[in-house]
Amino acid sequence: MSSISSRIVPEFATRALRLLALFTLSGCASMGATSGRSSPSATLAGPFDVVIANGRVVDGTGNPWYYADVAIRGDRIVAVAPPHSLDAASTTRRIDARGLVVAPGFIDMQGQSAEAFVFGDGRAISKITQGVTSEILGEGSTPAPANDKVLASVMGDTAVTRTMRGFGGEHGFGAWLDAMQHHGVAVNVGSYLGAETVRVYAMGAAPGAPSTAQLDTMRRVVRDAMRDGAFGVASALIYPPGSYAGTPELIEMARAMSPFHGTYITHMRSEGDSLLEATDETMRIGRDGAVPVIIYHLKAAGPSNWSKEPALLAKIDSARSAGQDVTATMYPYPASSNGLASCVPAYVSANGKLLENLRDATKRARIAREMNDASLGISADCQGIAPDKIMVVGFSKPAFKKYEGKRLSEIAQSMGTSWQDAIIDILLAGDSPGRVTFSMDEANVAMEMRKPWTMIGTDAEAWNPADSLQGLTHPRAYGSYPRILGRYVREQKLLTLEDAIRKMTSLPADRLGLRDRGQVRAGFFADIVVLDPNTIIDRATYDKPHQLSEGIRDVFVNGTAVVSDGAVTGAKPGRAVRGAGWTQ
Repeated sequence: MSSISSRIVPEFATRALRLLALFTLSGCASMGATSGRSSPSATLAGPFDVVIANGRVVDGTGNPWYYADVAIRGDRIVAVAPPHSLDAASTTRRIDARGLVVAPGFIDMQGQSAEAFVFGDGRAISKITQGVTSEILGEGSTPAPANDKVLASVMGDTAVTRTMRGFGGEHGFGAWLDAMQHHGVAVNVGSYLGAETVRVYAMGAAPGAPSTAQLDTMRRVVRDAMRDGAFGVASALIYPPGSYAGTPELIEMARAMSPFHGTYITHMRSEGDSLLEATDETMRIGRDGAVPVIIYHLKAAGPSNWSKEPALLAKIDSARSAGQDVTATMYPYPASSNGLASCVPAYVSANGKLLENLRDATKRARIAREMNDASLGISADCQGIAPDKIMVVGFSKPAFKKYEGKRLSEIAQSMGTSWQDAIIDILLAGDSPGRVTFSMDEANVAMEMRKPWTMIGTDAEAWNPADSLQGLTHPRAYGSYPRILGRYVREQKLLTLEDAIRKMTSLPADRLGLRDRGQVRAGFFADIVVLDPNTIIDRATYDKPHQLSEGIRDVFVNGTAVVSDGAVTGAKPGRAVRGAGWTQ
């Protein structure tokens, strides 16, 4: 036998055995999904709602692809069967996936659509057209649970605060999850509990350590939210007032959620000059709190910190080797995005007095120096980042619309002032735009993506391309998943297709404890993506972000098509998904 044949025969035999097992499991799972009297042959005869035939199944586990036909009945996958075994089956719709890949729906581990899913149209067009079928919220803060202190911290539209009043009490967090489902959303939606919300609920926007009574309140809030279905606690430790939380306080939150199998997920206290120290703090919270740890949008920010990336990854690998459960999320871009106000030191916002402090001429001069000079010992998020590396987006005031998409250096020059004072003037005028910051190294992004413990999150809210008049946004809102599959899998071959999809599906599902999502498997919910591996690619750019990706042909959420033959259907079959501590 030739060397080539010796490789082909075992591979053929392995796939044949796998398909035989799938046939058996599909029949058994299908019987469980219908009635105990059904037989595998009867189940494979249908009737089905959808049959996806002739596709290459990448099942989400990281295992090699295989040919199979997939059948959906109601909201579940009821059969994953050998090719052509469903040819004669009765079905309402049949999709020929020849030349296409059939994969689990992508789970966005870091979505930002909390407001859109209560007040928006819920179609999540920018997400579903890149294959997202579930979005996980909660970075830093959540609209629930709400009390008077939480409501007082919310600025702007009174409709928001009026709605949030319905998220109070012991089951406020669950009421919020229910509200998103009842509002109607195209994707499944779940959330971590915002650590900032826990702190504000107990002590408002004040800095400092909590009292014994306030700490007891924090523990109770965490326990209640875990019973309502929170996946754990999420911190964002550069944004005030969440940044006022000390390590001991966060450890106590972790201990409160540990019995409910929660996870501590964090935007760390620093991604720049104190990156490695912030990572040590994160590890300590996980160890002392007895919970797994996830690091949001892993990165080394700022050119002076790019060389720390290998040490960062080695630190995580070392912790994992020692038995600590540590993973991370990331997005496939060398630019980050957050609010322009984060360039101001966190202490300035204490007790909700940001604008009052900025209006004080003496304080303003000191604050402007601190925004730029790290040697003063006051941390601010734009230190060490050149202003020409910061693109400002999302202006709301007509006077500033002319600056949309301009670099901070250009805006400052046009305003005839320093970049620090330009930011302060914009904030004092009542605008609060965002910023896209080109602070990361593309080689580091690739290094992170190779790690088996990284998963994918957009760190973006859902958009409708028709909303483009609202201003620019980060292209990750439209292109994260197709960019990985087109650029890093097909073009650069940095990852295999199977491993890339694992990072988008079963890995986040396992982290969240979603035991019936994240795989193409009989008995699992029918969250499915049909894509063309030869054409999938992102089209969104920094200058023109409101462009849909290409190559996503069909997307099903709970068995209902939200994208059909490349077109958005408008369906909103998404449901609230909850963590392991949920008590109905």
